[in-house]
Amino acid sequence: MRAYYHARAAEYDDWWLGQGLFAERDRPGWDEELAELVEVLTALVPVRTLDVACGTGFLTRHLPGEIVALDQSEAMVEIARARVPHASIRVGDALALPFPDASFERLFTSFFYCHLEEADRVRFVGEARRVASELIVVGSVAQPGEQAERWDERVLDDGSRWRVYKRVFEPEALAHELGGEVIHAGRWFVAVRSR
Repeated sequence: MRAYYHARAAEYDDWWLGQGLFAERDRPGWDEELAELVEVLTALVPVRTLDVACGTGFLTRHLPGEIVALDQSEAMVEIARARVPHASIRVGDALALPFPDASFERLFTSFFYCHLEEADRVRFVGEARRVASELIVVGSVAQPGEQAERWDERVLDDGSRWRVYKRVFEPEALAHELGGEVIHAGRWFVAVRSR
């Protein structure tokens, strides 16, 4: 996964913006729902927040409060630092967070939890609970007929092919899994808060 996301860094935002290899995807209401998700995030109470697997900082920039962000890819971190200059952004391991217990009030992650197999999910949630009192997870909503758990083949602009583990969610099922509440549920995105 590390090599894949490092290779994908320069084109990662194409997925959010519907550009490049994603330009032909039919995603009705995507932009409007993304704007709704951003509204949910900006309305959060400002607190000291750790964004884990921040990627390019696409959503990081909308988080209120004092922000520390972490990603395993130096290429992603470089983009995020330029995009979110007010945040402290560093390279690090999401499954062994380099912070003391109770360092943050909130841990946020988007489109990371959905790439973790069961053992890593348990490890991540344990780390999240160790360093923060609140966890917010953003992921993809299961589309009709879509397999909820699978290995996808991903193709990058350079033609390279990668196998990536992926989960998609029913909003209430994710809330139950994390012991939390749904704070956004739409056609494309789900966000769950667990305290």
